[in-house]
Amino acid sequence: MTGEPVIRAAGCVLWRRAAAGGGIELALIRRPKWADWSHPKGKLKRGEDARQAAVRETLEETGITCELGPELPTVCYLVDNRPKEVRYWAAEATGGTFVPNREVDRMLWLRPAAACKCLTQERDRELVSALLGVLHVTG
Repeated sequence: MTGEPVIRAAGCVLWRRAAAGGGIELALIRRPKWADWSHPKGKLKRGEDARQAAVRETLEETGITCELGPELPTVCYLVDNRPKEVRYWAAEATGGTFVPNREVDRMLWLRPAAACKCLTQERDRELVSALLGVLHVTG
């Protein structure tokens, strides 16, 4: 890409079973620094593997614990002319409560079709399709 060292990150497409009407809902976060809606993710800490980082970042940004499922496609893009590689997993929510924090001021649980309309980046919408494929559910 640019010759710069790759920024390594990990995250989750966090889901839960919908309370009414069956199906699933996805957790989306709003980061005020970027004024965007996305899936929880963040940089790996030294010595941390991507699976650990995905679970840690999801908990830090959403307050939700989760169980990792299948790995989803890795997303690559540039940030300030540096390559960034984000590994994602499907992750079922297992508990917890969202509390706004310095990085994330809002979280929404949305059906997949509504989540796709809300997400800022196309690459995040593609992850919704990948999630639906691995869970064998429709949007």
